[in-house]
Amino acid sequence: MRFSSHRLRQGRVSETGRAYLITTTTVQRRPVFADWTAARLLVSALRCEDGRGTATTLAYVAMPDHLHWLMQLGEGITLATVVGRVKSVVAHAMGCPVWQAGFHDHAVRADEDLAPIARYLVMNPVRAGLVRRVGDYPHWDAIWL
Repeated sequence: MRFSSHRLRQGRVSETGRAYLITTTTVQRRPVFADWTAARLLVSALRCEDGRGTATTLAYVAMPDHLHWLMQLGEGITLATVVGRVKSVVAHAMGCPVWQAGFHDHAVRADEDLAPIARYLVMNPVRAGLVRRVGDYPHWDAIWL
């Protein structure tokens, strides 16, 4: 069964304080974030949302053609607004289209342990063969360090 991105957004709920795992990809899966400056722009945009209090970043990894972001949603904002703002800031700073429309989100259940999710997320560069050890990959972080 195929679902359009519009149908994927139906039923999306934004709960203050809830942890979400966000995945969003670049246009045509171009390796935009293989470029150091572009990757650091993305990291800066995530940190900006932390500073605003709209999201608390628990872990992230900026892969060459996508982002995985484990975050806790702040008060008074929707998930779509926070993700949209991050994507917009990066695209505006780069002066070109960067992202595919939409994003995938997984609302983490209250009984799920966040640390294993974060460990799995930050190991993406190793599983993708980009590095041998996660410590060799520069574009990730987790609060459990």
